[in-house]
Amino acid sequence: MMHLEQLPTWAAIIIAVFVIVGSSLALLGAMGLVRLKSFYQRLHAPTLGYSYGTLLIILASMLMFSLLEGRAVVHELMIGIFIMVTTPITLLMLGRAALRRDRDRKLGHDEDVPPRNRPEPPAGTEAGDTQASDPEPDLPRRP
Repeated sequence: MMHLEQLPTWAAIIIAVFVIVGSSLALLGAMGLVRLKSFYQRLHAPTLGYSYGTLLIILASMLMFSLLEGRAVVHELMIGIFIMVTTPITLLMLGRAALRRDRDRKLGHDEDVPPRNRPEPPAGTEAGDTQASDPEPDLPRRP
């Protein structure tokens, strides 16, 4: 095992660039999270930082520890895979919950909330017959 000061100069420069660019991307995502106005816009901002920022920092960590220990160190990949898988799923679930909340409450913010997809009325009913069709077919009934 080598000490940190024994890293080759070319490797130290590459590692430093990866860490600086990755942390800058994460900072940009955090700034977007603070600066953007609505919840839907804020969902988009962290994706930049979490995806590319995490990738670059993980690559820098793998390179540094592989050079220091003289063998391939790849356990950072598990951390990266976990972050890359869980972040989009979490943001998707948060977005769907916010969309459902906004549709239900009809909040008065500036964004257009996309309408609910309504199925075609069944054959034999008229378009104006509202009693025959379910007004909210994709939501469970509330008591």
